[in-house]
Amino acid sequence: MKTMETTALGSQGLTVSAQGFGAMGMSAYYGYADQSEAVATLNRAVDLGITLIDTAEAYGPFKNERLVAQALSERRDEIVLATKFATEFDDDGVPHGINGRPAYVHRAADRSLRHLKTDTIDLYYLHRVDPDVPIEETVGAMAELVAAGKVRYIGLSEASAATIRRAHAVHPLTAVQSELSLFSPDLLSNGVKSTLDELGIGLVAFSPMGRGFLSGAIRSVDDLAPDDARRGLPRFSPENISANLRLVDAIRELAAARGATSGQVALAWVEAQGAVPIPGTKRRTYLEENAAAAGLELSPAELLALDDAMSSGQVQGARDTPGGLAATNR
Repeated sequence: MKTMETTALGSQGLTVSAQGFGAMGMSAYYGYADQSEAVATLNRAVDLGITLIDTAEAYGPFKNERLVAQALSERRDEIVLATKFATEFDDDGVPHGINGRPAYVHRAADRSLRHLKTDTIDLYYLHRVDPDVPIEETVGAMAELVAAGKVRYIGLSEASAATIRRAHAVHPLTAVQSELSLFSPDLLSNGVKSTLDELGIGLVAFSPMGRGFLSGAIRSVDDLAPDDARRGLPRFSPENISANLRLVDAIRELAAARGATSGQVALAWVEAQGAVPIPGTKRRTYLEENAAAAGLELSPAELLALDDAMSSGQVQGARDTPGGLAATNR
């Protein structure tokens, strides 16, 4: 039975579930994922009324797009399929750096269409802005994909307010996807969120639970699998995990008072900021817990308490590696 409410994503006509699903961790970065359980989890997400399914050619590379196609190609008309491009890959997956040139835009889109086993990508993002190519040229090529019927709507990821304005002037953006959570709230103060609101562009929040940290399940680095990429992130160093548990514990206390989980409160906070969160998980159990957050509305007093918890102790450690941050445009 479908229970998820829907919402307009931006002002260009796209409607999505109030909470989406980020499929990345099923194929990349977060350790081993059982593929049969991944397929079952993706199908369960659709059963719950989650329509926005997010992937990218970089996740694997290509493995995640193929997994989504394997799981959901027969349910294509039930989902809003979002994927992303930026890093140039050979067809065998060898990377060659970010490429926003028009020729690669077309090549990447055609390849994603093949991997996703679809004729149209509902929402196509530029995963990272190419600093060597004017954004107008990249978005101009994305607009050509829309005109050709290969893409319905376009967006950017991890882009600054200035870049968003320039891109939107070439072709209307439907969404910008960036990291937003109680651990990473800077979009609310650096001009990005206000620019999106002004221009009628939706905000899709990745890592809405602080890459899993805000769920409360990670109390030390030993809680991460040996091949989990989070071990290399500054925020997940042993000393920073220890320092950042103060915010996690504050969220846990508020959640307990509401009869909710810490992760559900973290997701409800993101929704309260006017964003569509796309939490990811490899298992149906956690999926169902996350989906239940879509019906959780935090009171003004609770939102204020969470703001106070954020401001009382600055989060320790950068959200990404120096190289990862350098690749962002925000």
